[in-house]
Amino acid sequence: MQTLFGPPEQKKGLFDRLQKAVQSTKQSFMGRVEEVLRGKKEFDEALWTELEEALIAGDVGMATTEEVIQRVRRQAERGQLEDPASVKAALKGELLALLETTSNGVPKAQAAPVVVLVVGVNGTGKTTTIGRLAYQWTQQGRKVLLCAGDTFRAAAIEQLEVWGERASCEIIKQKPGADPSAVIFDALSAAKARQMDCVIADTAGRLHTKTNLMAELDKIRRTCQRVIPGSPHEVLLVMDATTGQNGLQQARQFTESTGVTGIVLTKLDGTAKGGVVLAIARELRLPIRYVGVGEQKEDLLPFDPKQFIESLFA
Repeated sequence: MQTLFGPPEQKKGLFDRLQKAVQSTKQSFMGRVEEVLRGKKEFDEALWTELEEALIAGDVGMATTEEVIQRVRRQAERGQLEDPASVKAALKGELLALLETTSNGVPKAQAAPVVVLVVGVNGTGKTTTIGRLAYQWTQQGRKVLLCAGDTFRAAAIEQLEVWGERASCEIIKQKPGADPSAVIFDALSAAKARQMDCVIADTAGRLHTKTNLMAELDKIRRTCQRVIPGSPHEVLLVMDATTGQNGLQQARQFTESTGVTGIVLTKLDGTAKGGVVLAIARELRLPIRYVGVGEQKEDLLPFDPKQFIESLFA
C-alpha cells in the first residue's frame, strides 16, 4: 500500500487489531455464510438466495451482492467448485478482487508541503480522524500543521486545538464565522514559510443537502491550488461505518462535488455491518485509505484489502 509519504510503516499487531475490530461483522456476516454452506451437497437456487441474504444482512448492498454472487455462481456452473469449502474460497476471492480494484488508485508521494483536505458531515468522526492522522505523522518525524477550516462550529476549532496539543502540532485558526478559504490561505502560506511537511485541513460538515456547503468546499480547493499548485494532494471523505448503506448517499454528494480521492471509515469496531466496506469500493470506486478501530489516538489503521478479507475469513 502506498501513501502520500511512500509506503506506510508496518507495525506488529495491525492484523490482530483489525481482526478484533471486525469481530461483530465476522460473527453476523461470516457466521451466516458458514451456516448456509454447512452440509450442502448441491448448489441449488436456494443456496444462492441464502448466500445473497447473508451478504445483504452484512450491509454489502444489493447491487454489490448480486455482482459477487453471480461471479461465484458462474464458477460453480463451470464445474470449478466441488464442495462448500470451495464455494467459501471462491467468495473470499471475489470479495478481495472487488476491494483490490479500487486499492490500485494509490496517491503518489508528494513534495512538501503535502495538503490534505478532510471532508464529511458532522458526527462522522472528522475532527478525530484529523487528530489521529496528525499524531501518526508527527510520530514518524514529520512536521504537521493543522488548519481549523470548519469555522461554522466553534467546538470544531476547540477540538482541533486539543488534538494539536496531543499530537504536538501547530494550528492555524481564526475566529468562529471567519471565511474558511481565508483560513486555508493562511495555513498554506504558513506551511510554505515554516517548511512544514504536511497540512491537514478541517472543513465544514453541515448537512450535504445544503448546496452552499459544496460551493464552499469548491472555493477552498481553488484557494489551495492558488497557494500551492497541484494541491490539495488528497481529499479524504470521512464516513461512519455504523450508518451503513445510509452513509453512501451522503458520500455520493461529496464525491461528485469535492474531488474526493479516498475514504476514511470510522467506528468499524462499533458495527456488525462492516460489509459496507465492499459497497463503498464498488459503488464509489474509491480506495479506503484508513479505518477507525477504537477510541485511542493510535486506533486509525491504514486499510489493507487483503488483511480485511483475511480477518473476516480467518
